[in-house]
Amino acid sequence: MEAAMSQRHEPAGPAHPRLMPLPEEHWDAMTQKLLAIAPRDPGGRVPNIFTTLVRHPDLYQHFMPFGGELLRRGRLPERLRELLILRTSRNTGARYEWGRHLPLAKAAGVTEADVDRVVEGPQALGWTELERHLVRAADELNSDARMSDATWKVLAEHFGDAELIEIVMLVGQYHMVAFFLNTAGVELDPGFDSPGFTEGDRNHG
Repeated sequence: MEAAMSQRHEPAGPAHPRLMPLPEEHWDAMTQKLLAIAPRDPGGRVPNIFTTLVRHPDLYQHFMPFGGELLRRGRLPERLRELLILRTSRNTGARYEWGRHLPLAKAAGVTEADVDRVVEGPQALGWTELERHLVRAADELNSDARMSDATWKVLAEHFGDAELIEIVMLVGQYHMVAFFLNTAGVELDPGFDSPGFTEGDRNHG
């Protein structure tokens, strides 16, 4: 029943990027200003997601504060936030999102065993009740665009109104990002990998 309730997507996308990161020699004054405050990888490299999305500078300018609010200043504990993001990455087949968030998840206390459970889904052994229902919430939002009454009831026992709103918005935000990454064919940055994200694998949760 769990498998029928939650649709999964294979990690598939264009064979080659449809939109390439904007080369630095093509950065105009506006682009330079926007990317000057973008998060950077070791060595100062700007991640591909930002140098690709900045091709729409007006959208980029408004997207970044919203995404940053959820990622850096949200009310959810970091570990729970990353579990939701990883499950959403699996549900949407977003290899880039998975590869970029694995290090963030591990820094937030997500273990290898947790990652294996994220792949397996809410029925995996070892989840706490809260974690199980968070993963189930990500699945329900992915498949039904809403959370079931049963899942909402359990989460409402642990979280206040603001956190419940944030759960829904976080999953929605990373769906939107996955749509962009998968459609544009954004390539994972040097130094990052996506273990556990096997091409052609379909997850059943």
